Amino acid sequence: MTDASRPDAHGTLSYEQSGVVYDLIDPLKVAAQRAAAATGANLAAHGFTEIVASRGESAYVVDVGPFHLASIVECLGSKALVADAMHELTGRSWYDAIAQDTIAMAINDLITVGATPLVVQAYWAAGGSDWFGDSQRAQALVAGWKAACDRCGVAWGGGETPALAGIVADGRIDLAASCTGIVNPKTRLSLGDKLGAGDAIVLLASSGIHANGLSLARKLVERLPQGYLTEIAPGLSYGAALLAPTVLYSPVTEALARSGIVPHYCANITGHGWRKLLRHPAALSYRIEAIPPVPAVLRFIQQHARQDNHEAYGTLNMGAGFALFVAADRAQACVEIARAQGVEAMVAGRVEAGPKRLVIEPLGLEYGSDELQLR
Repeated sequence: MTDASRPDAHGTLSYEQSGVVYDLIDPLKVAAQRAAAATGANLAAHGFTEIVASRGESAYVVDVGPFHLASIVECLGSKALVADAMHELTGRSWYDAIAQDTIAMAINDLITVGATPLVVQAYWAAGGSDWFGDSQRAQALVAGWKAACDRCGVAWGGGETPALAGIVADGRIDLAASCTGIVNPKTRLSLGDKLGAGDAIVLLASSGIHANGLSLARKLVERLPQGYLTEIAPGLSYGAALLAPTVLYSPVTEALARSGIVPHYCANITGHGWRKLLRHPAALSYRIEAIPPVPAVLRFIQQHARQDNHEAYGTLNMGAGFALFVAADRAQACVEIARAQGVEAMVAGRVEAGPKRLVIEPLGLEYGSDELQLR
């Protein structure tokens, strides 16, 4: 780290300074997508075809005849380190909460294409066999995993529990999940082919940081005299707030389907923050006219990392965990359906003809097409 990039104790702390540099990561993603695209032809030998438009989206879709299959794999990332730190400080195992986070990372991506989640598989790679000897922690992980599956109505098919000493750090675990789903009927497929000017943007509320931005959140602890136990609201510590489980949004999308509402497009607001609203490749403008309340933990991170709104909204979910792009006359119904599932929602803006950009009017922010390169 150069002197110019080293954060001081009071200056701005960016996501890059915490060790996550999307300018280095995203080119590999793009290269992998281009190589993977050439393998789609292999499906023909089995009588199936890929849905080409799903390349570069949050889940991959295959046409298997009477319906589509969708699949995704995701990992939790470094949130497990927060759970470990809080266990040392409080004596409580937080692995039931981060089990839900891990499943949410996969399921919330899968449902963006209109899929009903069917099966989840677990990948729990520990730094050694001793990790599994802590029965309290292990049982919390199992219980949380099953509870999240039940909430989403999916089967837990199985998994892998390798002990990877020398690859995963001693005493740590890398949690990941894969998910397979079905798009049935095929008319539920949501890849943005109907996305257009006049559509409404409905934002579903987040519960906090979810599972993206934890590298930044952990780096910030170095600035806090009480560390994870720093109180950010009466009776709420920074660490506990970080560990609020990610919202599972599939009950909302399934309820929408039962009501006959098929979103024109969906975006899971994870890494890259609100820039994910620019995910679809079409040249369209997205105008936000109302923003949701910012969870206390995210406001705390923005304040203590000294981030301006452009950095914060371009990195964190800032209160919006999932976006639905729907016909304007169905937008309020989407809000009511989400609330019936226990998820707060709001009609936040609209899609317009124009250059590819995101305008967040209440904050005077604008993100251009060059600020999200995922394909």
